[in-house]
Amino acid sequence: MPKSAFNAIRNSVCSFLGGAKVSFNELEECDQSDGDNERDLVIGIEIDAIPYQFRARRGSLAFTATEESFIREMLTALEGLFSGFSAKGYAAHFRTALLTSLMDIAVARYIRDDRKGVFWTTQNLIQLLKKLSYQRYEGAPATTGFLVYRNQLEELLPLLKKTRYSWLDLGDDRKRINANFFVNPLSYRFVDGLRALYISDIRMNVKGTIRTSSPGPRDSIDQLANRETVALLEHAGSGAFAIYVNEASEIEVVLDSGKLLVWRKGDWGIYDPDIFRVFLSGCIDRRAIDVLIWSVYALSKSRHGTVILISDGKTDLQELRKGSVGGRDPLSRALIRHVCGTRIGVLKRSGELMRILSSDGLTVINRKGELLDTGVIIDTSKAGDLVTGGGRTTAAAAASHYGRVVKVSEDGPIELFFQGQLVYRFG
Repeated sequence: MPKSAFNAIRNSVCSFLGGAKVSFNELEECDQSDGDNERDLVIGIEIDAIPYQFRARRGSLAFTATEESFIREMLTALEGLFSGFSAKGYAAHFRTALLTSLMDIAVARYIRDDRKGVFWTTQNLIQLLKKLSYQRYEGAPATTGFLVYRNQLEELLPLLKKTRYSWLDLGDDRKRINANFFVNPLSYRFVDGLRALYISDIRMNVKGTIRTSSPGPRDSIDQLANRETVALLEHAGSGAFAIYVNEASEIEVVLDSGKLLVWRKGDWGIYDPDIFRVFLSGCIDRRAIDVLIWSVYALSKSRHGTVILISDGKTDLQELRKGSVGGRDPLSRALIRHVCGTRIGVLKRSGELMRILSSDGLTVINRKGELLDTGVIIDTSKAGDLVTGGGRTTAAAAASHYGRVVKVSEDGPIELFFQGQLVYRFG
């Protein structure tokens, strides 16, 4: 029964772990035919006095501590739910409950941190925002955001005054978050998660709002990737988090560690920078890695596709290039020459990087984090016959024979390629 229960959520777990192969078996039934791999994620639990083993395998890309911590919470939730649905004849009810609820429960358990009595309040907020994500107002998606602090409000307010945000104390109009919180559209139109946030304690009592009159450009990488929110969370106490409904009608949970839990297309995923740091380690300057990590997330969130090759230093661009998006147009070549040789961090600060990466063709970056070329059309003959997908997927697989490749699809997914193989997928 626990094995069949796990099978109901197998696809969601695979998706959360970026496409990893997962299994869940009684301990004596575990398949050791492939041998233990030090990169495998292996966790044991006990259900009804029977030991079980969860195993996940993801090729050459190791699992992060955040992924392991989350999966432990998920397995604990599985154990608890199984105990409550073990009555004979209710197997289908149990599988349905798991399929629709288990990952939500795991997310709520994870973001509550070590506060054992606050599960329902965080879960209630998640469900409220999921409902809001389907809401439209005059054709535009409803958006909003909450910052949930963990220390005393009196400690947080003086620090907020040092930011560009202004504080509005709701005073006697303070309200607890409940099912009717967004019954009036002004509640999410005024506090839209872009220029304003609700400030709440972990019991979901809204104390006030913070707002700014200068939100910055809408296509700013730091704004799209919620980097300013992470700076605010540093002053909100250990385990503080922010949660948004964004313009793509997704739920984003921003953790004080800088990682994000994202509800997209009906599934939860984790955007863990450590995964990308491991993938790109030793291939590119460390400062450039962080620029890439958040630029890629910004592109995914704003639904702009791109293919980025981090050259291995031996790449012959003339061998790689089959053509150029700009062709022989002198203006296009002049514009590309203007940015070539510039570090991507400089291009990010100038606002040019987002526009470069969201243009058609392959962008090539060297180990120093300098832009070598953009708008490149490459020879895809190295992709092989087994690649499934569109033109960007084929280009990414072919380019990955020349170095590490990061690909973003126009509908949001982020994929990592190396030596012609897909090694990780988010979203």
